Amino acid sequence: MALIELSGIERRFLLGDTTVHALADLNLSIAAGEYVAVMGPSGSGKSTLLNLLGLLDRPDAGSYRLEERDVTTLSADEQAQVRSTRIGFVFQSFHLVPRLTAAENIALPMMLAGIPRSERDRRVAEALKNFALDNRADHKPDQLSGGQRQRVAIARATIMQPALILADEPTGNLDRHTGEEVVNLLEALNASGVTLVVVTHDPQMGERARRQLVMEDGRLKHDSAAHAPA
Repeated sequence: MALIELSGIERRFLLGDTTVHALADLNLSIAAGEYVAVMGPSGSGKSTLLNLLGLLDRPDAGSYRLEERDVTTLSADEQAQVRSTRIGFVFQSFHLVPRLTAAENIALPMMLAGIPRSERDRRVAEALKNFALDNRADHKPDQLSGGQRQRVAIARATIMQPALILADEPTGNLDRHTGEEVVNLLEALNASGVTLVVVTHDPQMGERARRQLVMEDGRLKHDSAAHAPA
């Protein structure tokens, strides 16, 4: 089953009196459970694509179907509901709330979704254990290493059990060893059935994905799935 279906997607920005086509006539289908790397030079449309997939931005034309539902026609509130329950985000700069502890950061999406305290506590305790953060539950982000912060971010991204994880340069602020640990965590989540889409400049990380998409000037220049042997 296709988890993501993009048809005729266009995204344009006005820079001065020049129209920039950030995404142009983009057609893309991603099946549930896929592991996809989105690659290409700066300005190629990678981040615009990720923002669109995460319902952080709307296309100027075309349709986006997520789990067979056209999400481009939804209201902002309806999109926020889909975003909070079906999509998890992992960013290069972690985006943790500085005044909250690791446990509170992980619990945040559940609080916003109105999940009862007892269920939140149960899920957070399980996540802290699964991500080897048991002894960091009460630490705030500035008391954590880069790798620990990214593990908190991944735990937060997956606490609502989303169908899709979008990772934007998830190892960009980490050393090679710590980055490897973070990639292994993401790949383990993918192995459990979660669809993983990673934007990366790192060719080695891109090669680890089972499918590579290469963007250039807002267009899909190469899709390894289209060139795979039958």
